[in-house]
Amino acid sequence: MNFALTPEQEALKKSFGDFFREEMKNAPPEWGTSMEAMFGIDVCWEFHKRMAKKLAARGWLSRPWPREYGGEDAPLIEQFLFSEVMGYYRGAGVDPWGISMLAPTLLVSANEEQKKEHLPYIARAERFWTQLWSEPEAGSDLASLKTRAVRSGDEYIVNGQKTWTSGAHRADWGFLLARTDPDQKRSRGISFFLVDMKTPGITIKPILSLEGSHLFNEVFLDDVRIPARNMVGEENQGWLASQMTSNFERSMIMIFSFLQHELEEIVQFCKETRRGNRTLAEDPIIRNRLAQMAIEIEVGRAFSYSVVWNQIKGGIIAAGHLAAAAKVLATELNQRMSYTGSQIIGMYGQVKESKWAPMQGKYEKEYQQCVSLNMGGGTSEIMRNLVCSLGLGLPRSW
Repeated sequence: MNFALTPEQEALKKSFGDFFREEMKNAPPEWGTSMEAMFGIDVCWEFHKRMAKKLAARGWLSRPWPREYGGEDAPLIEQFLFSEVMGYYRGAGVDPWGISMLAPTLLVSANEEQKKEHLPYIARAERFWTQLWSEPEAGSDLASLKTRAVRSGDEYIVNGQKTWTSGAHRADWGFLLARTDPDQKRSRGISFFLVDMKTPGITIKPILSLEGSHLFNEVFLDDVRIPARNMVGEENQGWLASQMTSNFERSMIMIFSFLQHELEEIVQFCKETRRGNRTLAEDPIIRNRLAQMAIEIEVGRAFSYSVVWNQIKGGIIAAGHLAAAAKVLATELNQRMSYTGSQIIGMYGQVKESKWAPMQGKYEKEYQQCVSLNMGGGTSEIMRNLVCSLGLGLPRSW
């Protein structure tokens, strides 16, 4: 395939790059390589919100949306290019739940009232979201969730517990899956709701990582009253909307472009760091490992372009198995890159932020966190099952 861009696309990509190159110079020193800093550190969260406003003012948060909801009817490839550039510069300002997951789902599944009520706020960066899906006994097996929503007049009364809820302590609103028909099994009988996180009955408790960062939360819902008009789609049909959300989540170009930047930094480190009588860049084993990473990143980038091309030609759902494959490739490559960087740096890779820590000690953190990406949003094992069932037509194993 020829993934060459048109002159107009190249110019647009350059404008994205010019913006992030300059604006990210203002990032707080704590701004790192993961969402832990964005959600867990106050100055990073404030920087993220300021960046969101700047992106919204340029219309870059919602370019592919219809104009009546705050978009510009731009082609999907343009949003893809934006994500590629943002990933490379470790950019801030895009709500990973509201922009990347919920908004496209509302465009497909919501009614007109819901679209007009929520999409303009998201496009203007005035409302941030969280995903209320996983439960203590329903993570990867989400269809076994137990949170209940019972109809009472014009409301649903919701009781249950959600866990591993990223950024719930920062969110204005959340999108929630709850069981509305307990007599139906598995994915049947589940409904999709939008809920104001300030609603009485919602309690948020932090789940701190071993190294102290605050990304995840437990969310307890005790007699939470959600207006019936906040249900997206039909009652008991929320699983379909949730699958739409999952499909929109993954092209993974942001991770591949992020890894390209990581590779450039570790290559520069190897050129400048000496061990014994030669630089690390002269070590044939290190050169081999870096070359392997360069090859895999380029393969991943090409595959990501293939995913978006198939989404444009065949639709989001038709390309679902390719998106699942990209998720496996990107997250497992991120893990290999973290391990490779840590091995190259050696014992100094265990040092946190200090004058002795190479590259501000980021590999000490990345080494600990990289495995979580293989699980978040669907484990690699589940993604491989989707590739087999949706892409290859093999019988389901679950």
